[in-house]
Amino acid sequence: AGRKSVTQSDLEESIEVVIAGYQKKNSILTDQEKCIVAYHEIGHALVAAKQTNSAPVQKITIIPRTSGALGYTMQVDEGNHYLMDKTELENKIATLPGGRAAEEVVFGSITTGASNDIEQATKLARAMITRYGMSSDFDMVALETVTNQYLGGDTSLACSAQTQREIDQKVVELVKAQHEKAVKILTDNRAKLDELAQYLYQKETITGEEFMEILNRDDAE
Repeated sequence: AGRKSVTQSDLEESIEVVIAGYQKKNSILTDQEKCIVAYHEIGHALVAAKQTNSAPVQKITIIPRTSGALGYTMQVDEGNHYLMDKTELENKIATLPGGRAAEEVVFGSITTGASNDIEQATKLARAMITRYGMSSDFDMVALETVTNQYLGGDTSLACSAQTQREIDQKVVELVKAQHEKAVKILTDNRAKLDELAQYLYQKETITGEEFMEILNRDDAE
């Protein structure tokens, strides 16, 4: 960039490149797609902000990235955080369907944009039941073991086919319940969802401070 020193924005951009790839500035979304992505990302951020124990939102963008992401919401935990309790994990699972939930609430239809969110939410819900002992049905029984921990972390089931069916059912129930929670949060805060999505649509990238300022604006008055 022709500068002799590194700025904070350079460091932030480098983190984003690792997370989501480089900005695809030549990638042009249609106005409708841009609007959907804006609502999708604000959906994530709003569900996160309205729950306790959720990491604060650092940045929200709807500029496409080379990873294929059309936008993303960056959440960063404050300080070191090594343990997560059941409530925090459930909140995280609810935040992941927040984007899809926003599409449902606003447009009454759904898109392919939530595929990575679905994958992460399912993986987390499954781990809660099979590895973290957070299911009252199975208690502290390890139903899944991590085989190559340092080579991709592949898992293998250590249970019967019948138990596997029950696990699948519990995973669906858990994700569905958190998805419904996300829809309720966004429905209850529809005015803020619209206001924030329109703001993001216009600016394309906003900071966590801007997001929280708009979110708390009426509450403070």
